[in-house]
Amino acid sequence: MNAYTDKPWLSQYRPGTPAEIVPEFPHALAMFKTAVERSPERTLIYYFDHAISAAEVDRLSDAFACALNARGLRKGDRVAVYLQNVPQFVISLLGTWKAGGVMVSVNPMLRHKEVALVLADSGARVLVTLESLFHEVAQAVVPDSKVEHVFTTSELEFLGANRPGLLKDSKRQACEQASDFLSTLQEFMGKQPAPVEIASTDTALLTYTSGTTGPPKGAMNTHANIVYNTQTYREWMNLSSKDVILGVAPLFHITGLIAQITTSFLLPCPQILYFRFDPATTAELIEMHGATFVVASITVYIALMNNEEAKRRDFSTLTKVYSGGAPVSPATVAAFKKQFGAYIHNIYGMTETTSPTHAVPLGGDAPVDPNTGALAVGVPVCGAVVYIVDDEGNALPVGEIGELVSGGPMVVPGYWQKPEETARSFEARGIHTGDVGFMDEKGWFYIVDRKKDLIIASGYKVWPREVEDVLYTHPAVREAAVVGVADEYRGESVKAFVSLKAGVSATPEEIIAFCKDNMAAYKRPREIEIVDELPKTASGKIMRRELRK
Repeated sequence: MNAYTDKPWLSQYRPGTPAEIVPEFPHALAMFKTAVERSPERTLIYYFDHAISAAEVDRLSDAFACALNARGLRKGDRVAVYLQNVPQFVISLLGTWKAGGVMVSVNPMLRHKEVALVLADSGARVLVTLESLFHEVAQAVVPDSKVEHVFTTSELEFLGANRPGLLKDSKRQACEQASDFLSTLQEFMGKQPAPVEIASTDTALLTYTSGTTGPPKGAMNTHANIVYNTQTYREWMNLSSKDVILGVAPLFHITGLIAQITTSFLLPCPQILYFRFDPATTAELIEMHGATFVVASITVYIALMNNEEAKRRDFSTLTKVYSGGAPVSPATVAAFKKQFGAYIHNIYGMTETTSPTHAVPLGGDAPVDPNTGALAVGVPVCGAVVYIVDDEGNALPVGEIGELVSGGPMVVPGYWQKPEETARSFEARGIHTGDVGFMDEKGWFYIVDRKKDLIIASGYKVWPREVEDVLYTHPAVREAAVVGVADEYRGESVKAFVSLKAGVSATPEEIIAFCKDNMAAYKRPREIEIVDELPKTASGKIMRRELRK
């Protein structure tokens, strides 16, 4: 038995003989236009309890495109979107494409220096942002950028009759130096934007890497990249118009953009948006709207398991459950299935691969490697070609550990205005991912860890993920992260940061003793630091670099 047997139609996608999906649309905008033609009254967005149809999103995004036309936006100009998970994000994305522009997604957690870097690097002429973020950050940054026009909006727009508890502290804030987003849309409502030619090779998005290995770089996700991997989600996860997408991933992130936004266009089906992640609100909306499909970081699932409100909610509709962006412990997968009845399928990809290159087939359980304890991230998805290479770039045989090089129609052509960085990371075979792993004899791929996170303790290689997987089996540990620290005797030693489950206590000494019984001495943490929360990116990745500091 191999990774593909539970889905007969996947047999054509065996490693080594990948069959590509035939793109159904010439560009990403065509997916949305087809959805409007087919199902204009179909709900496309649930914002908390308020429904917005495909036709309404079409009218609003037409108006935004006309506003951009009126302000002189030219084909290829960049529009920066600095928003949380609100309907205005989707409207801005579509309006930008309708005007021929490139959307620049800006992480709403970024502050002054970081936002300034993205605006300068992208050369964005337009910025759409929340009123709160304008006052806190953008107002000070815009004067030194190329931004000529700013639109501000609020998370309090598009609500139903009742204000959700998550927004109880939100308030409107006037922004004199900016145009109000919805007022501008009303000005242009009913008008049609000037027609624009879009090629499949045109850049649709500039999505900035998380900067884990240096300053963020803008990946140039083309329309072809987006169409391809949007169709991959539909085929791989067996999605249809009957599904309801839980929009828990940040929309600025490649997962939110493809697994949520453009997949909802393609099917078409609703996506549930609710400003930002909150476990109690998430659980309430899963039950309210009957969410069926989700891709989230493992930290989201851990938060749900530890939330009392979530424990009382009905998750029975949520059957297509995936996790990506960070290592997944087998113990966490087992605990979530026991509590909520759903198996967490692994998925793996990058900003530069427009989301997935690997995934666990829906309905199948990923194997655990007996030697490393790693849970498989999946098998290559449709059209992905993956190599394991050594430090010299030579392909390694089955079972050998090396760096993953991912290729296929989902891989971007390079980084925005960074030819040297592009040449360093990309080659004919694909992109060097920086992740270390291996493939087993049945075609399953395993990620051992990030190449740069390797710890050398007394001459032995220690992969942090392997230690973290053991820590997650301790009954008191909620989250864990492992880093190497300088050690005069060993060169490096292992240090672990852990947060504890609510109502449970444990001392560092007790956790170290637990590790002593469950791993080799050289892998065992010599120091445990208990913290309230581990630092994370907006997409839920634990930031080891911050812990090293």
